[in-house]
Amino acid sequence: MERLSQLSLHATASTSPPVSPPHPLDPLTTQEIKAVSQVVRSHYKDTNVIFNTITLREPTKKIYYDWKEKNGFKPPRLAYFVVTENSHVGVHEGVVDIPSLTVVESKATSGVQPILTPQDLQSTEEIVRNDPRVIEQCIISGIPKEDMKNVYCDAWTIGYDERWGSSRRLQQALMYWRSHEDDSHYSHPLDFCPIVDMNEGKVVFIDIPARRRKVSKHKHSSFHPKHISEKFGTKENPSGFRNDAKPINITQPDGVSFTMDGNVMQWSNFNFHIGFNYREGIVLSDMNYNDHGKMRPMFHRISLSEMIVPYGCPDYPHQRKHALDIGEYGAGLCTNPLSLGCDCKGVIHYLDAHFTDKEGEPLTIKNAVCIHEEDDGVLFKHSDFRDDFRTTVVTRGKRLIISQIFTAANYEYCLYWILRQDGTIKLEIRLTGILNTYICAEGEETGPWGTQVYPQVNAHNHQHLFSLRLDPRIDGDNNSAATSDSISGPGATGSPENAYGNAFCAEKTVFKSVKDSLTHPTFARTWDIFNPTHINPYSGKPSSYKLVSTFTPPLLAKDGSLVKKRAPWAAWTTQVVPYKDEGLGYGRLYPSGDHVAQWSGDGSRGMREWIGDGKDVIENTDILFFHTFGITHFPAPEDFPVMPTEIFDLMLRPRHFFTENPCLDVKPSYARTTTEVKAGKVGHDECTLDVDKTSQLAFEKTSGSCCKK
Repeated sequence: MERLSQLSLHATASTSPPVSPPHPLDPLTTQEIKAVSQVVRSHYKDTNVIFNTITLREPTKKIYYDWKEKNGFKPPRLAYFVVTENSHVGVHEGVVDIPSLTVVESKATSGVQPILTPQDLQSTEEIVRNDPRVIEQCIISGIPKEDMKNVYCDAWTIGYDERWGSSRRLQQALMYWRSHEDDSHYSHPLDFCPIVDMNEGKVVFIDIPARRRKVSKHKHSSFHPKHISEKFGTKENPSGFRNDAKPINITQPDGVSFTMDGNVMQWSNFNFHIGFNYREGIVLSDMNYNDHGKMRPMFHRISLSEMIVPYGCPDYPHQRKHALDIGEYGAGLCTNPLSLGCDCKGVIHYLDAHFTDKEGEPLTIKNAVCIHEEDDGVLFKHSDFRDDFRTTVVTRGKRLIISQIFTAANYEYCLYWILRQDGTIKLEIRLTGILNTYICAEGEETGPWGTQVYPQVNAHNHQHLFSLRLDPRIDGDNNSAATSDSISGPGATGSPENAYGNAFCAEKTVFKSVKDSLTHPTFARTWDIFNPTHINPYSGKPSSYKLVSTFTPPLLAKDGSLVKKRAPWAAWTTQVVPYKDEGLGYGRLYPSGDHVAQWSGDGSRGMREWIGDGKDVIENTDILFFHTFGITHFPAPEDFPVMPTEIFDLMLRPRHFFTENPCLDVKPSYARTTTEVKAGKVGHDECTLDVDKTSQLAFEKTSGSCCKK
């Protein structure tokens, strides 16, 4: 690697340094991206470079907290870049110091391919449509040459193909036909697969199956309003939509309960930074909780660091369908603009996202992040049966939601980071979009690897597995992790230690080494991340956050498979490794490596490198906790032509972190003491229909409340 002392550093004389945002974790501004691209062009002045990535290089933890907590120097403002050029098989990557407009690190990395951008995906369709060999295959499939404008493809990463390895920048084109540009092409898949060289801009090969299948003649199955009218419309109800739905409006007449200083959020005792980058999308950093005036650290950084969608059909070339969507496409690059007003409801605050295009010009996605509050139902409640439940307290909660939606070809991933007023952090994921489909002939058996979801439409079995990266800082530096398993108590029924056979407890197993942390799920297992030196004065147990995650299917691909080699992290439900700052990017971020596209899965990189021999100590030290979770999807007709959202989630819940219920200071919605009941006093009332004028009875005009008696 070239270091500062070894480089002929280049600055852009005509450009003054852009003004940096106030917070060192803030994403790069458009002015910073523009300035960095000019510096990089100057550095590679004799080379025609194509920009792939310009993003913030986050400061190390030590530098960041020396600044924030020890009155140290403000962290340097750095940008990480990746560029390509056609004469080099690989990438050029490096780091730019923005205030000085200099390249301070750079290197040429061979044998890898960079992340695919939306611009890459968009260019593939025209390449395919105009290729004579593709046109020939379309004619064989039953599509006339003059109808090529209605031939579409989903450009997918090729995964890894041993015929080319990483020697060429490739995509595979999954082929479809539409009868009209407004149709959904997924009901008319084709049976061949072109391979496109992105640098050369041409088709280099076409994979053709041994058994040919003509394009389906069945009517397209679509889902836009005009198609719903065609499907379900009647004379009485031409639209075809359900007519029993009344609007639900969300109002906050006094505004929101959160405040933001740039990207720093304060809400109901939480204080943290919201970041966003091209790869992970939303990043929550420097998370703290204001415990009655004492600011207590919780997590340094939380993000989704990788995901894989392995398909279960062993027939060639479907084994290539195992997209590592975050590492190969980027949850940030593929994020949707949420400006329609229906992706989020209520009083909304948006954050934009900024990336680079191929020329190094800033590219902005408006409203990439939605921030809003929702009613969270009952936060806590108790009533006393002794006076017919008139002695009561009920407190309704709010929750803060930070969300994004990104599209990976056919699928939409709706990500909701949710904070609750009891200190809980949740991640909810909703899968929607459209099934990846492949053609089947009339009467062809699709099982056991798929399901016919529409005539001649085969949707293959697949999984969606995510890697959650937690950089804990619970009550300060040096944390530990453990499994917590629910087990029956020792001893048989009738024994002295378990006379009635009803005993059970939690068995905690602290991870001493990396090897100990490589765990698989068991019944009722949770995981504790804790500070062993910070003991709760009441329970005598360490201050902890408990990971509660029940959607933990095993990776179904076998040892030696491309899937398991390229996503080594997915073989375990947890992996805990020491934190280290290394490489041009931030320390130990991506479990399938920095450059995922067209990696064979061989060699030591990412999680495989971090695990090593498994002997690294991970107790009472600076750790990273990775967790694999997701779902296994066996498609059904109900998932087509567009999927209703499939929901799964996980939760980080404080345990022994507080000395009592942390939301006691949330004002109750309704409360009456026994004394007030006896005296006929109302007590505290913010929710009965006499007070809450936004609520009303569904079928009656009279006011009143079930809370008053």
